[in-house]
This record gives sequence, structure tokens and C-alpha cells, in this order.
Amino acid sequence: MAIAIRPSFLSRDMRRIALPLLALALACLSSTLLAHGVDENDKAFIEGASGINIIPYMYLGAKHMVTGYDHLLFLAGVIFFLYRMKDVGAYVTLFAIGHSTTLLLGVLLDIRANPFLIDAIIGLSVVYKAVDNLDGFRTWFGLSPNPKAAVLIFGFFHGLGLATKLQELTLAKEGMIYNLISFNIGVELGQFMALTIILLLMNLWRMSSTFNRSAIIANAALMTAGFVLIGYQMAGYFTQGA
Repeated sequence: MAIAIRPSFLSRDMRRIALPLLALALACLSSTLLAHGVDENDKAFIEGASGINIIPYMYLGAKHMVTGYDHLLFLAGVIFFLYRMKDVGAYVTLFAIGHSTTLLLGVLLDIRANPFLIDAIIGLSVVYKAVDNLDGFRTWFGLSPNPKAAVLIFGFFHGLGLATKLQELTLAKEGMIYNLISFNIGVELGQFMALTIILLLMNLWRMSSTFNRSAIIANAALMTAGFVLIGYQMAGYFTQGA
């Protein structure tokens, strides 16, 4: 399900809450943008550890996903209009296949990419999903991308984004494969925990009589958040990473 965009889609009451919602999205992003990545304590552990450390790396993977606002924004957009658990499972599985593949191969094969550009594409994935939820592609261009293919492709970029974070650190060669697999399992566990909470809250919201109207504003806020992510990362690229 998607909501078609129309010029008069905002009522007077909806306009009153639109700006606060958008401001809230921007505030949440501005408070966490610099925190995304690996904090100093985790960095010290990773660079100082040797051998196989399954549980610690599972914890780090789960922590990264739960605090990874860009991944969670995309996933929230993906499941926004999915009502059947079968559909949720299918899309989440495609996303998991995508990011697991590039996370593991990116580190093991040392596939390098500019982290600012990759994170900008991750921001673009958030914009894409919000536009898709608003049926913007069909309204503006008369066609809509294959949603499952898009989730898989953007999953590759999300995984490469995770790989770039690990590539910034000095990983011990001994036990690397086991540690990376443990990290990836942790990412999946963190994703499962986060999605469970998101789905519970969203199902409660869907029971509200105002869901269809407020869903438009929510996706507009999601789109705005994606553009903020893109702008922030491109600014970093031109000032630090170009």
C-alpha cells in the first residue's frame, strides 16, 4: 500500500503538526549524527583484542544496528505499509542478505569505498522509501521501481557502510572470520529487536483513525531526514573525504 501525493493533502490541522514532526526528526538526527559509528571504548576493544571473541562481537554488532539511525529509518520505511508478517519477513530477509554479503566481503576482501559517499547513498535509500510510500514515483514518473529489488540493492550499500566502519579500525587477523560472522549475527539480532519494537508501536498507531492522514506527514518527515543525512555526508565528503 502507498499513499498518492496530492497538492491539497494537508488539512489545516495536519499543517499544525507537520512542522513540529519535521523539527523533531531533524532534532533527533542532529543529536546523533556525530555519534554514529564506533565509539572510543568499542574501538579500543576491537583494536586491542586478539583471537576469537564471539560474544563481544555479537554485542558490538547488535549495538551498532540498534544505534544505527540510518539503517532503522530505512527499515521503518520498508515496513511502513506491510501488514502481513510474511511480507515483513520477505523484505527484511532481502535486506539482511544484502547487508550481510557486503559487510563480510567488504572486510575480508578489503573492498574500499569512500565512507561519506556510501553513507550518502544510505541517506538516499531513506528518501527513496519515503517517496515510494507516498507513491511519488508513479505519480511523477508513471512507474515505480521494483520494491524488493530496491531493498536488496540498498541492503548492499548498507552492508558496505558497516564494512567501512570496521575498515577504519585495525582488526586482528587471528579469528577475523569468526569475529566478523559474530558481528553480523549481532547485527541481525539488533535488527530483530529494533524491528519488533517498531512493529509493535506501528501496529498501535495503525489502529488510530488518523493513521492514513498522519502517515503522509510521517513519510514527509522520513524524506526530510534522508535529505539531511545526504547533505551531512556530502558536506563531510567535500570538506574531509574528497
